[in-house]
Amino acid sequence: RAYSELWALLRLLTWILYIMLVDSQNLATDNVSVIEGETATISCRVRNNDDSVIQLLNPNRQTIYFRDLRPLKDSRFQLVNFSDNELRVSLSNVSLSDEGRYVCQLYTDPPQEAYADITVLVPPGSPIIESREDVVSEGNETELTCISIGSKPAASIRWMKGEDDLTAETTVEETYDRMFTVTSRVRFSVTKEDDGVPVDCIVDHPAVKDLLAQRHLEVLSYINFRDKPEVKIVVTYPDGLTREGDNLDLTCIAEGKPQCPHQINWLRVDEDVPPHAVVTGSDLYIENLNKSYNGTYRCVASNAVGEAYDDYVLYVYDAPTTIPTPTTNPVNTQEPPTLSRYSLTPEAVCKDSRAGEGAPQKIDHAVIGGVVAVVMFAILCALIVLGRYFARHKAGTYFTHEAKGADDAADADTAIINAEGGHNNTDEKKEYYI
Repeated sequence: RAYSELWALLRLLTWILYIMLVDSQNLATDNVSVIEGETATISCRVRNNDDSVIQLLNPNRQTIYFRDLRPLKDSRFQLVNFSDNELRVSLSNVSLSDEGRYVCQLYTDPPQEAYADITVLVPPGSPIIESREDVVSEGNETELTCISIGSKPAASIRWMKGEDDLTAETTVEETYDRMFTVTSRVRFSVTKEDDGVPVDCIVDHPAVKDLLAQRHLEVLSYINFRDKPEVKIVVTYPDGLTREGDNLDLTCIAEGKPQCPHQINWLRVDEDVPPHAVVTGSDLYIENLNKSYNGTYRCVASNAVGEAYDDYVLYVYDAPTTIPTPTTNPVNTQEPPTLSRYSLTPEAVCKDSRAGEGAPQKIDHAVIGGVVAVVMFAILCALIVLGRYFARHKAGTYFTHEAKGADDAADADTAIINAEGGHNNTDEKKEYYI
């Protein structure tokens, strides 16, 4: 019995010592939340370490760092700090596969462990607002839907109309890759005062801030119900006359209530649009113009109320061969027709490509360059001729009548004899004394 009591006392003392040892070597760490693609840091901290070894294990219980050595061949893990009281490791380019529980382990008897849970956050994409109808009539109900795709954890969505909060119905769907799609819907009746009021879909998520989608309400009231589009064709290129070989770029601008027309169409009055003409949204582009393209081109815009159009008259001139002489246009005293905003019948404002006829013509720089080159060449030739003339007379070569015929003589004696005025006629001179 005395032996049993002694053994129990020893066990009690051992337990007390163990408790004291654990308290003196407290191991601690922290949970970590990190956005996908960024860097997470795990810190294993020891208080009053007695030279016990610290190591870090991954969720599969594989050793990442043993003291300051890295047995795991994953270069994304890097040692930030190692001492007797801390082992701090960073993990870069975090992905969803890195999520889990990491273990800080202290080699005591028995070993101590602390756990750090890494949570990977995936921000949602930009929210999308969809509407059941683009334009709502006064007094009717509208429905708006906001969708947030691809987040972890699931995002939360709230709605505001102007300064007022809206009550919504929200559904959350988890996809196969542990992502979440959130769909939120609101329904409310509109009044004419709601026309132009912004409706905001605000997405809240720990990985992102100020994520918002906005849509302005368009309300048709009895006052503006006959607001058809106003249509205007703008010539983007060219600035002046349209000539053969040039390109033509027209833009159709349409405004009205509703502000965005349902459809914009381009056509050629009484003829087909050239086969290689390109229509992109509200733009009409025709390259390499020729006279067969002359005609009236019309832009027709329509909305829920009606349609209207504007015309552009194309006249293709010959390609310029010389610098054209500006001409004076006759003054047109007739006012062009304008569009009536509330008119039941659309009125077209007709634009003519010949309107730029009186505009200043562009100077052909190639012609000017050729003229300058010819003038410079003539001046250079004149300088060369004058130079040679002055050089010859400055050398002192003089021709006299007496030297005529001496140029082809073989020697000096022959030259003297052959020269006019020389001594070849001395024998003919005779003197007579009476």
